[in-house]
Amino acid sequence: MSVPNVISERQILETLPLDGLRILILEDEFLIAMEVEQSCRDYGAADVRICRAIDEIGAATDGSFDFDAAVVDLRLGEATSLDFARTLFNAGRPFVFATGYSDPLEMSASFPGVPVVTKPYLGSDLVEALADTVHRRTQMQE
Repeated sequence: MSVPNVISERQILETLPLDGLRILILEDEFLIAMEVEQSCRDYGAADVRICRAIDEIGAATDGSFDFDAAVVDLRLGEATSLDFARTLFNAGRPFVFATGYSDPLEMSASFPGVPVVTKPYLGSDLVEALADTVHRRTQMQE
């Protein structure tokens, strides 16, 4: 008698779409950034870098770290990340907004196809949105 082919939870976790990806997190709240980093690592990201301000991005990506996708908080203290998001969008780089300060419909109009995950969120929801974005971008390039 044969045993049905059942996929274990561990096998599912081992094959998640963030496997091997390099993720940039732009988030000014330290604890949230750490939670996002851990979620990305738990779901297979190979490397994760956290930047808490726009001016930290250059140092985090200077030749040694080219990221595959980004998690972008809209508000960073008194500043916004809209210019950085526009740069990513225009370059066709996959990213998601993870923010508590925006109208998702307004963001969708300005950045079509870019998911907006609103705070508070579960790490799995954020990872799922990021993985879907990366997957869609990969399909468009094929």
